[in-house]
Amino acid sequence: MPPQPASTQSARTAPDRERTAERLLASSAKLSFNPLKDVDWDADPVPGAYYCPPRHLSLYGTDLWERMTDEERIELSKHEVASIASVGIWFEEILMQMLLRHAFDRDPTSNHVQYALTEIADECRHSIMFARMIAKMGVPAYGAGFVAHNLGRLFKAISTHSQTFGGTMYVEEILDAFQREVMNDDTLQPLTRQVSRIHVIEEARHISYAREELVRKRLGPVRRRYEQLFIGLIVYYATTALIHPRLYAAVGIEPKTGRAVARANPHWRATKVEMAQKVVSVLDRAGLVGRTNRWLLRAAGVVA
Repeated sequence: MPPQPASTQSARTAPDRERTAERLLASSAKLSFNPLKDVDWDADPVPGAYYCPPRHLSLYGTDLWERMTDEERIELSKHEVASIASVGIWFEEILMQMLLRHAFDRDPTSNHVQYALTEIADECRHSIMFARMIAKMGVPAYGAGFVAHNLGRLFKAISTHSQTFGGTMYVEEILDAFQREVMNDDTLQPLTRQVSRIHVIEEARHISYAREELVRKRLGPVRRRYEQLFIGLIVYYATTALIHPRLYAAVGIEPKTGRAVARANPHWRATKVEMAQKVVSVLDRAGLVGRTNRWLLRAAGVVA
């Protein structure tokens, strides 16, 4: 079926969708940031301070962790934050393209489309902010890994409505859960706290937009299983990409060994379950968790 004219789609824009977008546009006008100015990029790191809570590190509580010095543990926290941020950039670049596709056939005069464009502008700034943070820390932008990176190339081109907003909900919510704790912990590095605060405040609007779009879609039983499978793949690859095994070499640990220990680490699994608990519940209520994908969620370590 060919795309409908903008005038037709404008007439069919749900009033509640427009009200949501109007509220989010007003919030964006009142509280948005310029990371180039609102982060103190010239400040030196604080000696002895972690870049994220130690209990959220992938090796925390393992025998490898016990053998590490405090300096190595702090270095590990820096590299893991950089790895997560680089995966954030990867997904935000995917999201920006999906939102452009979402807006492409819709009425640009609607609040709904204008908020989609506002969110794209936010995500551009966030990607620059994460990239500058990684550069400031002097560590690599590890990225999502070869397989996930190239699956993202496909996903951004073919994703459906449920996959676009379900995937957005998942990635943004787990980052939000992680960063809320970072921004409120004054024992951590000011750089990661500042970056986390900006991201959490602006992403709250993005999560609200995605959540409301997600629940508007009604899925039949066959389509629901198809969407569940793709959401499961998104969850699996986005989660397993968070910590790139190459980063373990920075603290003298062979990457394959570090990855194997992290995968078997009950503390790291509990962290992932904690970060994903809220969004998995939202996806479940939207009919996007079931037998078709629960095994993928379990393999990703985000459900028991």
